[in-house]
Parts: sequence; structure tokens; C-alpha cells
Amino acid sequence: MKKYLLFDLDGTLTDPEEGITKAVWLALKHFGIEVKDRTELRPFIGPPLWDQFQEYAGFTREQAEEAVKVFREYYTEKGVYENKEYPGIREMLGALKCAGYQLYVATSKPETTAGIVVKYFGFTDYFTYVAGADSEGKRVKKADVIRYLLEREGITDLSEAVMIGDRKHDILGAKEVGMDSIGVLYGYGSREELEEAGAGRIAATVEELEEYLLSQVD
Repeated sequence: MKKYLLFDLDGTLTDPEEGITKAVWLALKHFGIEVKDRTELRPFIGPPLWDQFQEYAGFTREQAEEAVKVFREYYTEKGVYENKEYPGIREMLGALKCAGYQLYVATSKPETTAGIVVKYFGFTDYFTYVAGADSEGKRVKKADVIRYLLEREGITDLSEAVMIGDRKHDILGAKEVGMDSIGVLYGYGSREELEEAGAGRIAATVEELEEYLLSQVD
């Protein structure tokens, strides 16, 4: 039986599209890149920002670091609150905790910012710990965040843990550390993306995810 549930944040617990795409738009504008349709920037939701700026705009690592700095200037002040929880998430978290699961957040978002989001939505009491990227850029990729969380919490039997997320980075990160994963379709990843990454199971809705996880309780 699974005991430990690791949740991605953006696109899994909350929908951060407005705040993230605004912050990315401003960062690109800083470099003279104009984007007319901010929905074009949805791929920035989930993956490490450094990687996305390099992939989307062809930035060097140094340019990507500057873009991330501009992004965070807006996001930490305003964008973090331009966010909304997915319907049914709060009820699901409560039900899973009552069923005996230990819940965690594992996100590529900076740990301090992730903590602000979790607190803002009143999710703090549901989670044992909120793990995210460090401020030095050394713990950024999902696998690194997962390893950090597992080590910090003393979770050694990986068969008892599962990573839940909406993008391939969540699934690949879990695979890299030897954990099972569940992909969700109500966020920003497609079924094809999650299947190609190797998700062990896919849930189309919050309700389907909750039903499956509760069915696994002894």
C-alpha cells in the first residue's frame, strides 16, 4: 500500500496560469520579445524556468538567469496570488489525510514561494512538508526535489510512495528516483505526454484521482 503521496503544485493542486504567464511575458519583454497571446506561454507552467526560457527563446544560461530574476520580481509580489485552486482539491486532500496518507508537495517552484502558495490557499494543515527548489539553483529539477524530500523525511521504501503531477517532468522525475507516478489530465499535460513519459496511471479528473487513491487504502 502507498503511504506517502507527493503532489506537484502548479497544474496539479492549483491553476497558476494568469500569474505565471504574466510574469513570463514581462521577462520576455525585458529582452525585447513581444508575445501577443499569453496562452502561448502555458508551457512555462510546471518545468524549471531556466530550461523553458532557453528552449522557448534560445537564451543562454546567463540570459535565462536574468529572465528568471525579472520573472520573480513580478511573481513573488503579485503573480503568486493570481492563482486559483482546482475544484474538489481541498475536499480530496482532506479525505486522503483522513484515510491515513501522509501528503507532501514536491515542486520545481522555489520552496519559499511554494510555501506562500500553500499557505495562501489554506492547505498548510494537509501537508507534512512542502519541498521545492533551493535559492542557489542547485535543486531545481523534479528528481532533485523528490530526492531531497525523501531524504529529509526518511522515506526509504519507495514502493510506499507515489508522485502525482500533470507534466512529463513529474513522471520522469519519479522514474529517475525509482518511484511510481500518477499523471493528471486536468492540468497542463496531455495524455500522450504523460503516457510517453511512463506514468503508471492517469486520472482525468480530481474526482477520479481521489476515488482511485481511496480505493487503495487497506
